[in-house]
Amino acid sequence: MTTIGSRVRAAMSDAGMQQKQLAQSVGMTPDALSRALSDQRGFAAVELAAIASELDADIHELITGEPDPHRLVLSARHAFDHDTGLRSVDGLTEDEALLDDVRLAYAQVDAAPSSSDLPAEEEKVRLLLHPDFVRTFIARLAEVGVDVVRIGGLSTAYSLHAGGRPVILLAETGNWFYENWSLAHELGHLALGHEGVVPGAPGYEADERAANAFAAELLLPEKDMREIAWERLDVHSVAEFVWDRGISTDALRRRLNALGLEPTDEVADALTWSTQKLLRRHWTGAKVGDPISVRMSEAGERRFPAWLQEAHLEQISQGRVGKGTLAWMLGVPAESLEVDEPERVSELSDDALDALLG
Repeated sequence: MTTIGSRVRAAMSDAGMQQKQLAQSVGMTPDALSRALSDQRGFAAVELAAIASELDADIHELITGEPDPHRLVLSARHAFDHDTGLRSVDGLTEDEALLDDVRLAYAQVDAAPSSSDLPAEEEKVRLLLHPDFVRTFIARLAEVGVDVVRIGGLSTAYSLHAGGRPVILLAETGNWFYENWSLAHELGHLALGHEGVVPGAPGYEADERAANAFAAELLLPEKDMREIAWERLDVHSVAEFVWDRGISTDALRRRLNALGLEPTDEVADALTWSTQKLLRRHWTGAKVGDPISVRMSEAGERRFPAWLQEAHLEQISQGRVGKGTLAWMLGVPAESLEVDEPERVSELSDDALDALLG
C-alpha cells in the first residue's frame, strides 16, 4: 500500500526535483521533509498544498492515491508556426476559468448519459458518424455520445472528459470550416486516448501531430484524395469540393502538399484565397438564401448539449441547484429564466401557529 510520503517521492521523481531543493522551495527543513517522506511524521495541510503546487501534482492524488475526479485534464488544439515549427496555446491560462465553469455545469447534475468508447481508426469513426457527416458534424457526434460545447472567450478548441462524457469545447469563431477541423482534431485526441495534451506535457508534440493526422484522414481521406485528377480540376470544381467537405482552402492546400498532389496553377492560386472568397466567386451550389452565411452564423452561436440543459432544469425543479448555471449556459440573465422551482415554505407567524393548534 502506498503512503503520502511515497507518493510525494514519486512526484518528485517525475518533476526531476531533489529533496533538498523541494524542502527549500516549500519552506520545510530538510530533516522535516526527510522524516515526512519516510512516514515518520505527517505532512501539514499547508505543506502538502505547497508541495503539490511546486511539483505541479494533484493534491487529491497525493493524499488519497486516486486522481481528483473533478480535476480538468485538458487536451488543446495548439497553434502551429510553420516557419519555426513551434506549437503553443497562448490563451490557456485565461481559458482556465471558462473551462472550470464548464466542468461545474457537468458536476452539478447527477448522471450523464452513457457513452461508448470511440474506435481509434479514422475509417471506423467516419462510418460511425455517417459518410456525409460534416454537414451535421455536431449532431452526429451527439448521436455517438460526444458532447460539443461552444462558448465565447475561448482562445482555442479543447477536449476533456466531464461527468464521464467526452466533451469537445469550441470557441465562437463564426468560421464553420475552421470549426470542422477543430472538431476533427479534438475528436482525434479523444479517439486516440490522449489526455493532458498541453504545452510542456510529456509527449504533447507527438500527440498533437497524431491528432492533426487523424483530422486530415477523417476529413480528407488519402484514398479519396488520390482518386481525384487534381491536375485536371478547375476552380469551380474545387469550390464544390471545399463546400462539400467543409474544409478551408488552407487545409486543402496543406493536405495536397502533404500527399504530394499537384493541382493546376489556377487551382493552386485559388487555394491561397480565403475560403469565403473562393466560394463566393466560384461555388455554384444551391443558392436559396445565403447558405454560406448561415453556416458561418451557426458556428458563432453559443451551445451546450440538450441533455445537460434538461438535467439542469430537473435539478432546479427539485431545488438542488439554482438557475445561475443554466442561465450562463443559455447566455441570459438568471432573472429572465421562467423555470419551475420549488415553492419556498414561509415561516408561520405565532398567531397562525396558534390558530392551527387551536
